[in-house]
Amino acid sequence: MTQRAKTDVEEPEPDGTPAGRTVPAPAHRGLTAAEVAERVARGEVNDVPVRSSRSTVEIIRANVLTRFNAIIGVLFVIILVVGPIQDGLFGFVIVANTGIGIVQELRAKRTLDNLAVIGEARPTVRRDGMAAEISTSEVVLGDVIELGPGDKVIVDGEVLETDGLEIDESLLTGEADPVLKRPGERMMSGSFVVAGGGAFAATKVGREAYAAQLAEEASRFTLVHSELRTGISQILKYVTWMMVPTAIGLILSHLHTLNLAGDEAVRRMVAGIVPMIPEGLVLLTSVAFAIGVIRLGRRQCLVQELPAIEGLARVDVVCLDKTGTLTEGGMDVSELRPRNGSDEAYVRQVLGALGESDPRPNASLQAIIDVCPADAGWRCTESLPFSSARKYSGASFNGPDGESTTWLLGAPDVLLPAGDPGLAEIDDLNSRGLRVLLLARSAKELDDPEVARGVRPAALVVLEQRLRPDATDTLRYFEEQGVQAKVISGDNAVSVGAVAGKLGLPGADAPVDARRLPADTDGMASAVEQGAVFGRVTPQQKREMVAALQSRGHNVAMTGDGVNDVLALKDADIGVAMGSGSEATRAVAQIVLLNNSFATLPSVVAEGRRVIGNITRVATLFLTKTVYSVLLAILVACCRIPYPYLPRHLTLLSTLTIGVPAFFLALAPNKERARPHFVRRVMRYAVPSGLITGAAAFATYLLARGHYSGPDALAAETSAATLTLFLTAMWVLAIIARPYTWWRIGLVLAMGAGFLIVLITPWLQRFFDLRLVGTTMPWAATGIAVVAALLLEITWRWVGRRYPV
Repeated sequence: MTQRAKTDVEEPEPDGTPAGRTVPAPAHRGLTAAEVAERVARGEVNDVPVRSSRSTVEIIRANVLTRFNAIIGVLFVIILVVGPIQDGLFGFVIVANTGIGIVQELRAKRTLDNLAVIGEARPTVRRDGMAAEISTSEVVLGDVIELGPGDKVIVDGEVLETDGLEIDESLLTGEADPVLKRPGERMMSGSFVVAGGGAFAATKVGREAYAAQLAEEASRFTLVHSELRTGISQILKYVTWMMVPTAIGLILSHLHTLNLAGDEAVRRMVAGIVPMIPEGLVLLTSVAFAIGVIRLGRRQCLVQELPAIEGLARVDVVCLDKTGTLTEGGMDVSELRPRNGSDEAYVRQVLGALGESDPRPNASLQAIIDVCPADAGWRCTESLPFSSARKYSGASFNGPDGESTTWLLGAPDVLLPAGDPGLAEIDDLNSRGLRVLLLARSAKELDDPEVARGVRPAALVVLEQRLRPDATDTLRYFEEQGVQAKVISGDNAVSVGAVAGKLGLPGADAPVDARRLPADTDGMASAVEQGAVFGRVTPQQKREMVAALQSRGHNVAMTGDGVNDVLALKDADIGVAMGSGSEATRAVAQIVLLNNSFATLPSVVAEGRRVIGNITRVATLFLTKTVYSVLLAILVACCRIPYPYLPRHLTLLSTLTIGVPAFFLALAPNKERARPHFVRRVMRYAVPSGLITGAAAFATYLLARGHYSGPDALAAETSAATLTLFLTAMWVLAIIARPYTWWRIGLVLAMGAGFLIVLITPWLQRFFDLRLVGTTMPWAATGIAVVAALLLEITWRWVGRRYPV
C-alpha cells in the first residue's frame, strides 16, 4: 500500500469553470480535451438514461390504456350507437378522471426529475492533468476516475492506482466481504468503495457497463409492489370475473323473458354493468401517491420509488445511524490527553501527519486536522485507510529525526485489551456523550494482521459531537406514533447511549455492545427487540439486525449516510439516505433526504398515512357501489323484471355519492396509523353496506311496481328506487366522512344539494329522466332509506367490534 500524494486546489477560473486540482506528475493525468472530444464524436459516452420517473409517453399510456378504460370505452361506444347521449355520461367522466391522473402524475414527474438532478452524483475525473467533478453522463471511454470512501463505481474499468482500496461488490455478487483491489484488476459498475482510495480507467461506458441495466431499472419511477395497489388489483380481478356472466344474464333476461326492444335491453344491461366497475379507485390511488411526491418534494425529500411513501407509513421500527442522523456531520476536538509520558507537541505532530496521510478524511479525522496542522518533516511511507469493520486507521512514517514509526488511530475498546486500566476513564468520557479515539504506536508492520495487538497508547483524542437540534422532536414523534426507534452505531455503546439519552430516547440508559450479541437469528432478534441503543455494530451486523427484526414480523426502516449503512439500507423494508451521504447509500435507498434533515421523516410518515387512510376510505365507497350493483343485477335477473336504472341515473348517483366526494377525501389530511390487511379491512364494511343499500333500493322498486301502473309506470318506479338508492348511499358517505370537520359536513351537504337541484329543475328532470310522482311512494322511499341508514349504523358498529383489524 502506498500513500496517495496530496494535490493542490486551484482557484476557480475567471469564466466560472469549476475549480479543479492539479494532478501530480507521477499520477495518471487523464485524457486531453482533444481525446475527450474525439470520444464524444464517436458516441463513447456514458449516456445511460438514468431516470427518476416514467417518460411522458409512458405516463399517458399507463393512465389511458387500462383494462377498465377498455371496458368502459366499449360500453360507451355501445350507448353512442343505441342512444341517447345522456346514458353515455359515464364515458365523459372516465375521460375527465383519466385527464386528472395524467396531469397529476406529470406534475410528480417534474418534481422528481428536478430533485434527481439536485441529488445526482458527480464523479471526480482527471483531464489535462486536472481533477474536477463532472456529471455522470459526461464520462467518456478511457476517462481516469478518482475514488474515495463511499463513492460508487459508475462505469466498468481497470484499476490504475490504489491506496488500500477496498470495494464492496455485494449489490452485484451478493458477497458481503469487501475486495481489496490492486492495479490492473477489474472494477464493476454498481460496486462502491468502503475504505481507501484510488483511480481507475473507464473501459465500458453507457449501456455496455455491467450494471447499467440494473441501475436504470432501480432508479425508475414505479407504482408497483405496494399492499394498496396489490389489494386493489385483486379486487378488480374478481369484479371482472363477475361482470361477464352478469352482462349475459341481464341481456338475455331483458330480451327473451321481458321482450324489451333491443336498444332498451342494451341500455338496461349497460346500466347494470357500469356501476360494478370501481374505475376511479386505481386513478385516485395514483393521484394520491403523485400528490404525495409533490408535497414531499417541496420539503426536499426525493422519493425514488412511490410505494416508499406507503411503506414508511407502515413501519413499526426505525433503525437510526447516530452519526449524520442524530448528530451533525462535523465534530470538534474538545481535549487531547497524552498517555504514558508522551509529549503533547509530539502527539500533535503525529496526529497532523495522520491527517495528511488520508486524502479523504472522515468527520473525526477532519476535526483533528483542524487543530493539528501537518508538519513538513513527516513523510508517510505506508497507510491503512479507516474501515468500519476494523474500527481504526493507521500509517507508517519517517519522522523528522529519521525514525520509522507505525501509528494507529481508532476505537480504544478495539485497540486496547479487555480489562485495561485506561478503559474506565474512557467509559466515563463516553458516558458524557463524548467520542474518544486512541492514538497508539504499534511495534508491528502496518500490513501485519496483528498490527493492533500489543499497541502502546500515546494519547486520547476527545471529540464533541454536534447534536441535531430537531432530533429530539423527531424521536418524540415516533414514540407518540408507536414506532420504536433503535440507534445502531459503530461507535462506543456507552457514548451512543449518552447521546441518545440527551435526545430523550426511551431505553438509552441501557446501551448494548453489539460484540456481545448472540450469533443466532432468534437470539439476536430477542436482544434487538428489547434494546434501544447498540454500539460497536459492524456493517454486516447492521444487516443481520435488520433481518432479525424482520423475522419477528416487524416492518423496518433504516436511515444512514455512510458506506457502513449500505447493506442494511438495501435489506430494510424502507431505506432512507441523507443527501450529503455517500453515493452508495443514495443509490440503494428508496427515500433521500436532500436537505439532510432527519426531521423530514415525520412528514414522509404523515404523507404515507394520509395516502393509506384515505384510499381505504374511498375504496369502501367504490366497493359498496360494486356490491349493490351486483346484488341488484342478480335480483332483477332472478325475479325476471326490468333493471330499474338507466346509465344516466347511476352516473348521477356515482358522481354525487362517490366520484366527487372520493376525490376530496383521498387528498384530505389523515393521521390515522397505517394498518395491514387492506382488502380485508375494506371488504368487511363494503360487503354489508352494499347488501343493505342494494336491498333497500330493490325493496322500494318492488313496492313501486305494485303502486304505479300505466305506460309511464317504469319511469316512476325508477325515480322512487333512485331516491332510496341515493339517500342510502349518502348515508354510507356520511359514515365514511367521519370524524366530521366543517369541510366534510359541507361536502356531504353539497352532494345532497346537488341531487335536490336535479329533482326540482325541470330541464334536469328531463335530462336525467327523474321525476317523483305523487307523495306516497317518495315518502315510502325515504322511509325505507331511513331504515337502511339505521341498519348501516348498527352493522358498522357490530362489524367494528366483531372483526377488528
